[in-house]
Amino acid sequence: MKIARSIRLSSRQLLAHKLRTALSLVGITIGVGAVVLMVAIGNGAQQKVLAKIQSMGTDLLIVNAGQVQKLSGRQAVRGTVTTLIPDDGAAILRECSAVRAVAPVQSRKLLVKAGNLATTTSVIGTVPEFRAIRNFHVTRGLFFSDEESAAARRVAVLGPTVVRNLFEGQDPVGELIHIGKVPFEVIGVLEAKGTDLAGADQDDQILIPVQTALRRLFNVTYVNTLYLQAVRTESMAVATAQVREVLRDRHRLNRQDRPDDFTIQNQTELLATQRATTGSFTALIVSIAGISLLVGGIGILAVMLIAIRERTNEIGLRRAVGATRRDIMVQFVLEAVMLSLGGGILGVALGAAGALGVRLVTSWATSISLPSILLSLGFSLLVGLFFGVYPARRAARLDPTEALRSE
Repeated sequence: MKIARSIRLSSRQLLAHKLRTALSLVGITIGVGAVVLMVAIGNGAQQKVLAKIQSMGTDLLIVNAGQVQKLSGRQAVRGTVTTLIPDDGAAILRECSAVRAVAPVQSRKLLVKAGNLATTTSVIGTVPEFRAIRNFHVTRGLFFSDEESAAARRVAVLGPTVVRNLFEGQDPVGELIHIGKVPFEVIGVLEAKGTDLAGADQDDQILIPVQTALRRLFNVTYVNTLYLQAVRTESMAVATAQVREVLRDRHRLNRQDRPDDFTIQNQTELLATQRATTGSFTALIVSIAGISLLVGGIGILAVMLIAIRERTNEIGLRRAVGATRRDIMVQFVLEAVMLSLGGGILGVALGAAGALGVRLVTSWATSISLPSILLSLGFSLLVGLFFGVYPARRAARLDPTEALRSE
């Protein structure tokens, strides 16, 4: 009952000085709102990045041909190593127990024509396993088969951007396109994937059988990338070690103790790096926003000290009629807590509205999490307690006689 009575008294006192109460709420409201908004933006950015990585496959290993530097006089010429070949992929699949599937890839930007329309796009030569490894799906038509790949058939699967550019959104399945001067039959259309982490449009590409690409378009025998799928996400490190050992042996690097002429990217490591990066960024922003909470706490401290000075006579009267020091302290702590929690609730509403506004006005993704809301409210409560205890103790220690004499 005493707590309920103290809450009523505190409410009346706060409402009696509306302007002062509103000003003391501003700091807490801005601090909590900033925390909720920044965490929402950070979570949204993290989820967007993680979704892009996971869309490529969390059990994905990417082997890229290395770069070689040749000195011609004083001028350095860089070029791609040509030792990475489709047979390396077959050897990895055969000898590496931690690897489930392999897809060799060779790509190049080429001019593509369909009727009177033309566009320059990425032409990717690969194998049917590429679709499962990279999580690509066909929405119309079919993906080319192992038989078509082995026979170097001139068939193509188009990305949605290419379909818009060459066929203006019409169904291209069964139509003829020319890649360079070579005619290809369109047999399928890929599902939209959006941009990758580098900002490249994954829908602006054409997939064709790798043997067709090597023999009839690019006139090379090597590839620039091998996409590998590990047996399990947990076996990524083992798969990386096995792949490195096989490739060094096939490229005769062990005998001469030479550095790798390839690089291996581990998607699990990339996930961990992205999580750490976005987490650090969010923590930095939240710590900066937390300064506003401290400023708000100082505002509460100032308001409570002013209230004690104004209500000294009231404190003396309450002590004279039987109120204990504990009763006085509880009332003033409750006032500080009510200020901080009120500001916290307003701040959560402000931060949520801001996150929604950011999502609607910009292309940024935002995600409001319950832990961030609870953390913000909890921190605002702690601020109220921390900055409210000192004034409350000061009020409770006032001498009743001296307090009654004050004006």
